[in-house]
Amino acid sequence: MNNFERGNVNIRRYYQSGQIVFITQIVENRTPAFTHPEYVSLLRQVWHKTKERHPFTMLAYVILPDHFHLLIRPNGENNFSQIMHSIKMSYTLSLKRLLKEDTPLQFWQKRFWDHVIRNENDLENHIHYIHFNPIKHGYVPDPGDWKNSSFHEWQQRGAYSRQVNWSEPEHTSWGE
Repeated sequence: MNNFERGNVNIRRYYQSGQIVFITQIVENRTPAFTHPEYVSLLRQVWHKTKERHPFTMLAYVILPDHFHLLIRPNGENNFSQIMHSIKMSYTLSLKRLLKEDTPLQFWQKRFWDHVIRNENDLENHIHYIHFNPIKHGYVPDPGDWKNSSFHEWQQRGAYSRQVNWSEPEHTSWGE
């Protein structure tokens, strides 16, 4: 019997305080829920409320129709699993209230994908990946055309010029 078959090994998420984490969270069945502006607004509100309960620094983000990417650094004793649990639960409960829904609602895929940032190059690659993700998916030709992203904040800080080009690094798994 092979003890390494999928499902037999329960690997816990690895995290040390102060680490930066790249996270991908996908909507159940890849439903394009975030094409509705009120759903995007609700997600932003939940992020803000979660930051109050479980403080973290958000370094970069993008919200796409069926998923989002975050690059965060949890503060203090908080960890990214607590943060994501809070985001997912708060969002689902708030959405149920918004929709006046009494029945159970499975909005998110059960698991999220995470990657602990290892060095400056890894950090830079993930920031670029987040900001250029709308181009990768064919939604816009320029990252500045996508409003649900931290690209604009980074551009104002001088991280990106008006003309930007990007190609995806080879051999990289981004959790999509």
